[in-house]
Formats: sequence, C-alpha cells, structure tokens
Amino acid sequence: MNILAPLPARLVIEVVYDFVCPWCYLGVKRLSLLLARRRDLGVEMVWRPFLLNPDMPRSGMARSDYMIRKFGAEERGRRLYNSITGLGAAEGIEFNFAAIRRTPNSVDAHRLVRYAQAFGTADILVDRIFRAHFVEGLDIGASATLVRMAAAQGMDARATGLFLASNEGSEFVHAENLHAHRLGINGVPCFLIDGEHAIAGAQETEVLERLIDLATCTMRER
Repeated sequence: MNILAPLPARLVIEVVYDFVCPWCYLGVKRLSLLLARRRDLGVEMVWRPFLLNPDMPRSGMARSDYMIRKFGAEERGRRLYNSITGLGAAEGIEFNFAAIRRTPNSVDAHRLVRYAQAFGTADILVDRIFRAHFVEGLDIGASATLVRMAAAQGMDARATGLFLASNEGSEFVHAENLHAHRLGINGVPCFLIDGEHAIAGAQETEVLERLIDLATCTMRER
C-alpha cells in the first residue's frame, strides 16, 4: 500500500428532516445503525431543516388540538401512529406518542443543531432531540429542554441559552425550508448522498446501503 497516497474524500450525506416527523426519526435511526455497522465508510453528515408545520405558534400547541387540525380526529391520528410503532421497535425506538402533550415549534431545535456543529455535537444532538420528543414526551420547543440536552453533551449551558434567546439562525432555518420546497421536496425524510443520489422516505437499511455504496464507487472513479 502506498502510504503517501491521498485519503479518499469523505462522503457527504445530507438529511432533510423535521423533529416532529416520526418517519424522520425512523429514517435517521436506520441510517445511524447502518453507519455504525459500516465503519469503513467515511461520512460527513449535513442536517437540512424542514418545517412540516411552518405556521406553528412559537410556543407550540396542545397535542389534542394538533391531532384534530392535522388528521381531522385524534383517533385517526392514533391509528396512523400505531402503524409506525412496530417499525420503530424493530430498530430500537420505543415510540411513546401518548407521552407527547404538546406539538412543538421545531425552529429552535433546528437552530440548536446548526449551532452545535461548531462543537462537534450536532449528530448526537439530532438523535437526542428525536428521543426527547418521541420517547420521553419532552417539549423540544422549550429553550430549557434544549439547553439541558446541549449541556449534557458538554456544551456551555449559559452560552447555549443566550443563543436560543436570540433570533440568530432562524433565517437560516426558514431559508433551508424554502430551498427544500423549491427543489421539489415536499415530504421528509429525504437523503441526498454525494450531491447526486437522492432518495425519500424512511428507507430500509439495505436500500440506503446500496445507494451509499453506489455513491462511494462513483466518488472513487472521479
């Protein structure tokens, strides 16, 4: 082996997602399990915000009101969520929709992920925020909740709180959401690999793996 040969470039995987989307949590979880198994892949994650509820009040809304507004009736929403519970359990996600009391505005959670990139904690915070919402029923629209999760990853609590109290990064989140729609992305999750290969939905790990391997081969042939 030529030890002076340049190392291959890292494969960039962009994920368009929203924290209030259970299919996004499932899709991201499947991707993370794949990458944990495929240590040979050098991957850089890029998190692209999407807003399923762009008109959500800043303080969020009661879960019952949201379910009626979105599905027409709470029972209809529950039946839909029951269909994903088993899929989540197979991937180690214990969805607990009954624990969710408020549907949050997800802008601040997206802002925090972007802020966390400078500290190298963005990837783990994405998983932590998803879990907080869908498993623990925490209000991820509340600054105090977000600060606690950031601090648990070693980020400065006071600095994080000041950042969230500002409006910094909000314009970025809304611009990313608009950009996704302009690209024709109207549902999430959506995975863009190496800037060329795109696939939507909470895909099985085998599907993601084939696409990643294809993108890796293409990258090496350049």
